Amino acid sequence: MLTGGARSGKSAAAVAAAGASGAPVTFIATAEPRDAEMASRIARHRSCRPDHWTTVEAPHDLAGALEAADPADTIIVDCLAIWTTNRMLTEPRPPDADIVEEAVRLALLLAERPGQGLVVTNEVGSGVVPATPLGRDFRDLLGSVNQALVRAADAAYLVVAGRLLPLVDPAAGLRGRRPGE
Repeated sequence: MLTGGARSGKSAAAVAAAGASGAPVTFIATAEPRDAEMASRIARHRSCRPDHWTTVEAPHDLAGALEAADPADTIIVDCLAIWTTNRMLTEPRPPDADIVEEAVRLALLLAERPGQGLVVTNEVGSGVVPATPLGRDFRDLLGSVNQALVRAADAAYLVVAGRLLPLVDPAAGLRGRRPGE
């Protein structure tokens, strides 16, 4: 799991790790080119990955895309924040609990795969509290989605300025330490 702010290097880190895996790669993309600026972003991301990788467009059904992928492939899911947005904007909007349940299902599917799974997402809880109810709902929902995936992940990293900082499970990381250490 790779999380971080916008333009932090999350996708580049996932692409580098997948390229180093030695396995075939399936890239599961969640973004849709709804305007020229997003189309440009998608094109920039596509240009950073090898042509021989399989790309699957899955703006709504990540679990279905994952189930259809070769189990031995290295999978990149990019990105949960866009997927969460897509799910929130579906009409009629599914309840937040249903979106979190979908994320839990995705996490379990990834954990059961023999191939490596790399998931990219945004960290949105470190900034200013959003001004609108929809913005606050998105922040809270994405936090729950991210936690569902991290709970099932072998490793999680915060990406800052292209560098990976390992995130330690609080239960494992605080054992034997006294407050203030």
